[in-house]
Amino acid sequence: MDEIKIYDYKKMDLRDAVVVEGFPSVGLVSTIVANYIVTVLNLDLLGVMDSPFFPTVSVIRGGEPFSPVRFYGGDIEPGRRDSKKIVVFLSEFQPPSTLIKGITTTLLDWAQDNRCAYLISPEGLIVERPEGLEVKEKLLFAIGSTEHVKETIQANGIPIFQEGLISGIPGVLLNEGKRRNFDVFCILSETHENLPDARAAARIIEVMNALIPEMGLDPAPLYKEASVLEEKMKEYQKMSKPGGKRTTTPLPSMYG
Repeated sequence: MDEIKIYDYKKMDLRDAVVVEGFPSVGLVSTIVANYIVTVLNLDLLGVMDSPFFPTVSVIRGGEPFSPVRFYGGDIEPGRRDSKKIVVFLSEFQPPSTLIKGITTTLLDWAQDNRCAYLISPEGLIVERPEGLEVKEKLLFAIGSTEHVKETIQANGIPIFQEGLISGIPGVLLNEGKRRNFDVFCILSETHENLPDARAAARIIEVMNALIPEMGLDPAPLYKEASVLEEKMKEYQKMSKPGGKRTTTPLPSMYG
């Protein structure tokens, strides 16, 4: 799409690289996953995606300006000479529906031009349950754009998402990946609708470790963040009940 372009700041040989899409999703799952990978693997800023239709803002981090949509890359196994590469796209805003097809087309064009191996799209999944019902194990599924992806998912013992709708960038990536015969994995982790969900993100990291054995990222810090937030939420709910004390304790910050 002519209105959406990718600009490289730094060149890197990305043949057979894994691409991770981190545009905001339900529970900020994709954002948390993407930021965690960038931070833990200490990936380099490689470039930006830009458009006249993107928000006219500069994101300031550590005294340095950044575009709202950018991508990072580097070694999956830092320090290893023949390490596979990984690229992570990050966005500070959730694109409107009018931009989604243009973004996905530009992203897949770029991935194919750089001869990347496949793309992973992490996504939150809302599951309707009776109010107050607690479950020990939240749901996790995956779905792919090609038969090869489907076989890989099944080989790793991950349940296939059988029926439903996947909207936004992940949905269009699956459709466009199927049309192009390009491998796209969409990993769906059950999440909260209105809260950052590091636990759902941690479960996706575990699946990615299975799909990319060289990566071996430790999800423990994400589980720890999730436990802290969940305890704070229980405290908040308790204080919010009639007769409960009000609390001004802020919720902890999350990745993303």
